[in-house]
Amino acid sequence: MNPIASLSLDLDNQWSYMKTHGDPDWDSFPSYLDLAVPRFLSLLKERGLRITVFVVGQDAALEKNGAALRLLAGAGHEIGNHSFHHEPWLHLYPEEEIQNEIARAEEAIERATGQRPRGFRGPGFSLSRAVLRVLARRGYRYDCSTFPTSIGPLARAFYFLRSNLPREEREKRRQLFGGFREVLRPVDPYRWDLPEGSLLEIPVTTLPWLRVPIHLSYVLYLSAFSLPLARAYFGGALAACRAAGTAPSILLHPLDFLSGEDIGALSFFPGMSLPTERKLACVAACLDQFARAFDVRCMAEHADALERAPELPMLGAA
Repeated sequence: MNPIASLSLDLDNQWSYMKTHGDPDWDSFPSYLDLAVPRFLSLLKERGLRITVFVVGQDAALEKNGAALRLLAGAGHEIGNHSFHHEPWLHLYPEEEIQNEIARAEEAIERATGQRPRGFRGPGFSLSRAVLRVLARRGYRYDCSTFPTSIGPLARAFYFLRSNLPREEREKRRQLFGGFREVLRPVDPYRWDLPEGSLLEIPVTTLPWLRVPIHLSYVLYLSAFSLPLARAYFGGALAACRAAGTAPSILLHPLDFLSGEDIGALSFFPGMSLPTERKLACVAACLDQFARAFDVRCMAEHADALERAPELPMLGAA
């Protein structure tokens, strides 16, 4: 019997990438959900995989996205909260604004999908003690906003290099993707010790020991150089997780299923130069590898298994 693992997808939309990048006209909320959602649902259905999809509240509030979002719940996937405005500087918000951001997203997501989220991931892995306290007060079962790697500053530098952001906007994004100290965070799940009670944290898994990313966007970036190398890297990462006793939580994004052929406005994003068919073939192969090595579940079911396991480490929320 394979050990349990989890799979999730951050449903970042076209406008949210444009907003973070500093592109004009993002506030007309251009969307690719009608294209991306059926495409990834088809791949998941073929493999019998049930995952967690973290939905942005602003998308859920717009009627034009209703049909695509209803498909998610109708296919049996868990729905999580990915904030309302999808601002990766959420950690800069005062606590009252965080409360409003999370509550407003909850309400919009429940109206659109029929599910009340009980799991949260911060946009751009943005997290603070105030965010954790709000989640605990609102009865969330788990957070999964931590990304224990040191490459965040490199990714941020690349992002700034490809954008024309003014100084004020760069300041907002100064901690985008985290800092070098993120590498010190645990790879395995643990609990946050908060005044409101404890909160389960399920990190986005990075390669044990080396702490480099293994989520599919990174694997696709490697596939631009060599598809066999990318598949071997992902397979080796899964083997390392098993050797280390790590139950991996693997992350997907909509752009893993789209290319510049589909969305020319996002050509600045890594991996968008790959042909759509090549990207989909790589993702399909990786999902098959994952399902062979682990019992792949949604985040809520992963949380269930963790709560039945021996006592998890408890960390203070700094």
